[in-house]
Amino acid sequence: MKRKIIEIDEALCNGCGQCVTGCAEGALEIIDGVAKIVADHFCDGLGACIGHCPTGALQIIERDAPEFDEEAVEERLAEIKKAASPCGCMSSRPMTMTPCQTANAPTAQATQSAGSGSALASWPIKLRLVPPNAPFLQGAKLLLAADCVPPAFPAFHSALLPGRIALLGCPKFDDVPSYVEKLTAIIQQNDIVDITVLQMEVPCCAGMSRLAAQAIAASGKRVPATQVVVTRRGEIAGMVPLPTGNAPLTTLG
Repeated sequence: MKRKIIEIDEALCNGCGQCVTGCAEGALEIIDGVAKIVADHFCDGLGACIGHCPTGALQIIERDAPEFDEEAVEERLAEIKKAASPCGCMSSRPMTMTPCQTANAPTAQATQSAGSGSALASWPIKLRLVPPNAPFLQGAKLLLAADCVPPAFPAFHSALLPGRIALLGCPKFDDVPSYVEKLTAIIQQNDIVDITVLQMEVPCCAGMSRLAAQAIAASGKRVPATQVVVTRRGEIAGMVPLPTGNAPLTTLG
């Protein structure tokens, strides 16, 4: 049957994923870096997703397509909710976002003072919630940060986050072995460019560097990594290359 349905201009799509969250029927996904319709019968053709697209890549056209199937949509949404996270949290669906350009242009004072705007480029940001096959991980530069760093470091968005994928966790209260397993899978399944480990000067935070080193060694890949330590006054104490394998771990602070 001929009916209204969404069409995506892949040349204009930047893979930000905002249309995915704007589609209540779950008809859209980011696949290979661009938005695609999963199946025509999931799309109701009403175009609620169009207003979420920052590049104008979406439009409503009329073409031959299967009839909208509300029952199939309900089944798909249930599957998405079940797969989103162990708790079924819909907010854990992987998505790529468009960072604020202001945050991506740090000032000369960026390392000591707060910039403006958010440089966050993906969601979720908790390491335990990010699936190893999330599209935004392919070819990524990772920022593995301890939970305490963002509120302690005012230049988090302007100095270190731009151009990186944030993965947050706590090496003191969270399940560190599961973190090592997850990060190992992420490195193995994606061409990770490098990893910056961002941790506080307090002793318990050194676990972030240890788990990163273990994951890199377990992955069997050579991934350059840097350890950055932040003081409780919100300043960078220094940066050192992160040893992997059986090499001794150098800490700062």
